[in-house]
Order: sequence, then structure tokens, then C-alpha cells
Amino acid sequence: MATKTASEKYIEAVGRRKTATARARLTPSSSTKVTINGKELESYFPLEALRTTALEPFLKVSLPTPFMVSVRVTGGGITGQADATRHAISRALVAYNAELRDELKKHGFLKRDPRAKERRKYGLKKARKAPQWSKR
Repeated sequence: MATKTASEKYIEAVGRRKTATARARLTPSSSTKVTINGKELESYFPLEALRTTALEPFLKVSLPTPFMVSVRVTGGGITGQADATRHAISRALVAYNAELRDELKKHGFLKRDPRAKERRKYGLKKARKAPQWSKR
């Protein structure tokens, strides 16, 4: 992890989805660079759809300043991590500029998606799937 100097300012926010948690740090910079868990964006999210999902807040709003983005993401699967990253970046952008809130809220990026796996109940095979019924 990089050491923080006194002149370096960053905005930090946490995003969540299912069991994934992402902590994003946005630092105003001269060029855009995205690292996730110390890896480049393309190597961490190999699918184009996941990269697009993670960086959607930047695509939907126009920003005068490029950012260096550093994300630490844990838990969940790759799709949940991409959605958690999007949530964290959106929250950090709102902390940076409150005027972006309406645009990001309109696209649904500020709402934590509450859907999660339902727990298994005893007597059933899964959360709701029952064993096959037999008359005799």
C-alpha cells in the first residue's frame, strides 16, 4: 500500500453488494489510473462487462478532473465485487462533489442492492426447494 504524503488528498468511501465490500480511494490526478487490490483493472476484472460495471459512475457523469482510483475489495464473487466497487466509487464522487448526487441517484448507483442469498431451512434441500413428494 502506498504511503500518504501531507500534500496528497484523497476521498474514501465504502460500497457493498451481497457479501462483497469495497473501499475506494479517489485522488485527483493528471491522468486516470485504476488499481484494484494492487492489480490493474484489466487483469482483476477480465470481462469487459465487469470493467464497465465498476467504472459506470465515471461514464455517467462528466468530471473536469481525472482521478487515480485505488480500490480494496474483499469477499463475495467477481460480479458482487464489481457492483461493490461501483457503489464505493459513486459514494466517493458524491463526497467529492455533492452536485453529482442527483445524477448518480437517478442511475441507481447510490442504493445498496439488498438482494442476498436466502438461508437454507431444515427439512428442505435449498432455501425453498422441497424433497420430491412420494405418495407411498
